[in-house]
Amino acid sequence: MSQIKKIYFTVVLFLVFSLTAGPFLLKAGALEPTENGIEIEILYDNYIYTDGTKADWGFSCLITGTEKTILFDTGTNSRILWHNIKELEVDMDKVDTIVISHNHGDHTGGLFSVLERIEEVPVYIPSSFPDSFVRSIEEKGSRAVKVSGPLEICENVFLTGEMGTSIKEQSLAIRTEKGSVLITGCAHPGIVNIIEKADEILDEKVYFALGGFHLMSKTNNQVGQIISRFHELGVTMCGATHCTGDKAISLFKEAYGKNYVTMGVGRVIEIK
Repeated sequence: MSQIKKIYFTVVLFLVFSLTAGPFLLKAGALEPTENGIEIEILYDNYIYTDGTKADWGFSCLITGTEKTILFDTGTNSRILWHNIKELEVDMDKVDTIVISHNHGDHTGGLFSVLERIEEVPVYIPSSFPDSFVRSIEEKGSRAVKVSGPLEICENVFLTGEMGTSIKEQSLAIRTEKGSVLITGCAHPGIVNIIEKADEILDEKVYFALGGFHLMSKTNNQVGQIISRFHELGVTMCGATHCTGDKAISLFKEAYGKNYVTMGVGRVIEIK
């Protein structure tokens, strides 16, 4: 056990929320290969949750308890990424799958330092990534997998496939008993569009949306409209961070109340 106490947010909440019919318990359903269920740990973010870690512009999280141990994005600065990994005592040797959301340095910056440590893992990238990026992955002894459409990368874990026009991006969704858990890097294609796409792919509602929503340039009224769409689409829990913007994050916090999950480096979200 780490000498630095990890603070766990266990999604075992008895919620009273206008979109639900009374209290419930979020479980992983069939996805319970480990005793503790699924965990999502934030390794890189604009905000600090656990003392001793470093914040920086970027995003990365580690998903455990699914069939594969998945690293989603790798932040901006490899030194900061590895500082946080060491501080949080994360065992990166267990990572056997990497997903990169899009080709921006705040999500790819730590990738090649990770591949120097972890060899022969598939790296799922949007199909629009240049061949030079693919070659760089292969030179590290790993395999680049270009993703264009929806893809199940392991049991009950799906990629949306490449979305968007000017900035191509993919997101990741995990099927659970209460709906899917959606993780976004920056949501350049539009967070509502991504939620709707995940609903379509998994044929169930997104229960919990977390990650970067890219709403910094939006007005309060525009963010309010997006929050209304979240409610209409049945998104029960929310954890906005990274490029969402402080103003938009505060509006999500206000709208979701106790169903809002504060993010930051070191946050561990446990889904049982």
